[in-house]
Amino acid sequence: YIALVYIVHLEACKMGLEGMKKTITKTLAQRMLSFVFTILFLIILAGATYYGLGWIKVVAGDATIYIVSVLLAVAYIFLLWVACKVPELEQTTEIKELPHLGRTAQAGYYFLLPVVVLMWCLVVERLSPALSAFWATVLMIVILLSQRPIKGLMRKVQGEDFSFKRGFADLIHGSVAGARNMIGIGVATAAAGIIVGTVTLTGIGLVMTEFVEFISGGNLMLILLFTAIISLILGMGLPTTANYIVVSTLMAPVIVNLAAQNGLIVPLIAAHLFVFYFGILADDTPPVGLAAFAAAGISGGDPIKTGIQGFIYDIRTAVLPFMFIFNTKILMIGIVNWFDFLVVVVAAILAMLAFAAGTQGYFLVKSRIWETAALILVALLLFRPGIVWDKFFVPLHEESPANIVSWVDDMDSGSSLRLTLKGEKLSGKPFTKTIMLTIGEETTGVEKLAGAGFEIRDEEGRIFIDNVMFASAAEKAGVDFDQEILNIQIPAHRPPKELVYIPAIGLFVFVWLVQNRRRKKQQPVAVTT
Repeated sequence: YIALVYIVHLEACKMGLEGMKKTITKTLAQRMLSFVFTILFLIILAGATYYGLGWIKVVAGDATIYIVSVLLAVAYIFLLWVACKVPELEQTTEIKELPHLGRTAQAGYYFLLPVVVLMWCLVVERLSPALSAFWATVLMIVILLSQRPIKGLMRKVQGEDFSFKRGFADLIHGSVAGARNMIGIGVATAAAGIIVGTVTLTGIGLVMTEFVEFISGGNLMLILLFTAIISLILGMGLPTTANYIVVSTLMAPVIVNLAAQNGLIVPLIAAHLFVFYFGILADDTPPVGLAAFAAAGISGGDPIKTGIQGFIYDIRTAVLPFMFIFNTKILMIGIVNWFDFLVVVVAAILAMLAFAAGTQGYFLVKSRIWETAALILVALLLFRPGIVWDKFFVPLHEESPANIVSWVDDMDSGSSLRLTLKGEKLSGKPFTKTIMLTIGEETTGVEKLAGAGFEIRDEEGRIFIDNVMFASAAEKAGVDFDQEILNIQIPAHRPPKELVYIPAIGLFVFVWLVQNRRRKKQQPVAVTT
């Protein structure tokens, strides 16, 4: 989301667009303080909704609905009273200056109450999304009908702007506008049903899975690329939940299994997020872009053009799910302390900003070719520092499986055991794959292997799987009887790969300095007389 907002900012800069003139200019410290207070307010609102209303539900039981209704009514009247402390917002005159944020928010705090109801229904009452949205909409209707008359009483003024008739007109106007917007969405959803039915009922998804295994030829990047394209196709026209179920069921196992055959261990959560990202990307990808149709209904634009432009923006952030596979620290997997967490977060944000600026061809000013290449290189180094570090320092070294018992005996509880296995598929085709198992708290090496879920046998120096425990971690990892252990992969002692961040950030700062100097030269010089 940071990258998407930044892309919009870059587009505005490229077009020479400027924001409205601010009536009040704040210092950096004041802006940071306002940001912190906004975040704290949202946290307090969410906490009060979850814990406060949840506590009322525990204490009051079936009477909760009446107590919460009274609390909502009191909060509504209080927030209307707060809104009356500032002048009514003008809705007819043209806005030439940026309105004051505090006064604007104060005039409409009561519009947050439907959001509170929505959160309460979803989180506390555990109602369906449709029913939760219904009750939030009911409260919004009540607010539209009653806000103007109550404000009139509080301000002690009369007139058409503070009448029930005006509130009813607002409700009718909003209902008509909503119905018009839903026409295009309804038609798009109906048309998408044809494609969704074709994909799900004919079993074409399974055929595409076999296609990935065949056409990739074992190349990991091709596996990921074809999986992304197929997830995009499978996600067309599906709601979020169904989208996740379809793409995770059909495509996530493909990534995990084929990556293991290429010596890369992909956590299941990383594979799921990878396919889900591209499945959701189908929402604004023509011709079945439901989100694009919804956005076009609001903006009045062309749905296909909206979808194409949205896809162009989204594809610029498509590098992120690929990094889920190659750098799992982005998913908070393998974080050891708070400093490690801070480094990963800062590096990921800088990488997305650099990648967005590089693909946009604009940073502070229009980028030259070498600057674009430098920004993309910075993003690559920050996202995957191992791509350079692994060339100089080997991350793993292989040991003979003949000493597996002694190696495992020296491992601490919670350590990871990486093995390369060789076996045959049911079709008789040989394969090799890499697995990773977690060592338990057992005492001896043999007991630790049994705790991981398998036993071994030695045949003239060659180590084979002799037994696999049912429902064990080894069985879930695909370990099977009579597979041969080719080697044990032991992490090598080497300098931290995060040292690559230093030259990457240095290159980022250098590009910033070059473009900042060029921007100053391009700024018009004021002429004094």
